[in-house]
Amino acid sequence: MADRRLLVLAPGPTANGDLHLGHLAGPFLAADVCARYARATGADVLFGTGVHSTQTFIVTVARRLGLRPEELASRSADQVAATLAALGIEPDGFVRFDDRYVKAVLAFFERLHASGHLRLRSLTFPYSPATGQYLLDAFVRGGCPTCLADGCAGLCESCGHPIASGELIDPRSTLDPDDPVEPRAATVLVLPVEDFRAELESYFARIGPTMRPRMARAIAELLARPLPDLPITLPLSWGIPAPFAEVPDQVVYADNESMAWCVHATTLAAERRGEVLAADDEPWTTEADPRIVLFHGIDGTYAFAPAAVAMLMALGDRYALPEQFVTNEFYELERDKFSTSRGHAVWGRELAAEVPRDLIRFYLALTSPEFQRSDFGRAAMDTVTTDRLVDPWNRVAAKVDPWVGRALPVSARSRAAAERIADRFAGSYELGRFSLTAAAFALTEQLARLDRWAVTESDAGDFCHQVDTFLRGAAPILIDLAAAALPDTTFPGDPTVAAVTARALPRLSWTPTPGTGA
Repeated sequence: MADRRLLVLAPGPTANGDLHLGHLAGPFLAADVCARYARATGADVLFGTGVHSTQTFIVTVARRLGLRPEELASRSADQVAATLAALGIEPDGFVRFDDRYVKAVLAFFERLHASGHLRLRSLTFPYSPATGQYLLDAFVRGGCPTCLADGCAGLCESCGHPIASGELIDPRSTLDPDDPVEPRAATVLVLPVEDFRAELESYFARIGPTMRPRMARAIAELLARPLPDLPITLPLSWGIPAPFAEVPDQVVYADNESMAWCVHATTLAAERRGEVLAADDEPWTTEADPRIVLFHGIDGTYAFAPAAVAMLMALGDRYALPEQFVTNEFYELERDKFSTSRGHAVWGRELAAEVPRDLIRFYLALTSPEFQRSDFGRAAMDTVTTDRLVDPWNRVAAKVDPWVGRALPVSARSRAAAERIADRFAGSYELGRFSLTAAAFALTEQLARLDRWAVTESDAGDFCHQVDTFLRGAAPILIDLAAAALPDTTFPGDPTVAAVTARALPRLSWTPTPGTGA
């Protein structure tokens, strides 16, 4: 991993509110842990995230809140940045909506337009004769033509398939449910994704072993039938105006800004690191030869995989292609998915004001919805973090106290054990098999083993050595504990160490507040 620069992307949420635990337990914590581990092993890493400010959901939520959409998007960007900081999630680049972002998006789509792959197509959309508006994405709701689940147009949250607004079953306006809806055609620019079938089939066959089951299933289902044309422009007033004469008064389709957004995020990350770039998209180019991993919810599969990759392919060999997509299912609250738009959420910053962020990071990692939906409960968090992290760690730290300041020998047996501990953590963090829940399980497994250790004069050095290895493995999750306990967080540490000098270890201090349990 250390030979090629690693680009870690957690594509931003819609800028219609703050981050809730569903966001954090999914792509954001996972991306941060991935980036921290890679840096600890010596890799050159750029981590980008931010917010996405052009989706129509911003308009519908702003309308409900009595705000201007621009005001909601700007406020949400500030809230998201503050919440990431509160949880110790530290991106190198953070995308906001500004002139620089608009310029980056337009540059990407102008290159795509110049490639000659875009085509004019007449598509049918739901339309409101009363308002004279096309009803697209958040403005219209109906049944998914693939799985029949009810939802808005764009991307189905249930099956991950794209839903063209005109394909919704029994469409109805979300702006005014009593407003009659009729189909009406409009000519838009599209990318014929089916033209790239052979390349996409080869690509997904190559990265297939790294895909989680639900994404693999969705990709297989998509490739089993003709791939739909990808709308590049839409007849909307909200969004970035499309600069193409063939489609006046249209905007760039927000869902398909995904890859331009990611390229821009890495540009901002590189610049924040002090790099002077020859071109704004330099970190993503094939000449730069980066290793790229995207963390996103399962409902983003189509936008970030077939659609975005087809756009990159249409641009020839200018850009590197992602090597892995790490997806997650929905994180639920009281058996219903977290939702910013519905206000059904536990907000990250509010919880961080009550609970040390290491404990939150640990519990979210342990319950991360990697392969199926999982559920957050405050009472469960209080119990699990106390029983599996706080109490056992404090007992382990107390066992080190008698040896503080002493130089202690480390046996060959302990060095071999430390190597196995490191392997347990590395097996969870390495790309190709990355898993937050596996890392959290390795953390609890090794901590419990250290907690059971009856330390004596003869093996105190081995114990302190293995505690050090444990902390280095846990450091991407337990960021504050590791920072306070270790001189550095390099992983796995010195494998040839013959002696250690015991250091006093910090305690985890936290008492659950009575009555906070869910």
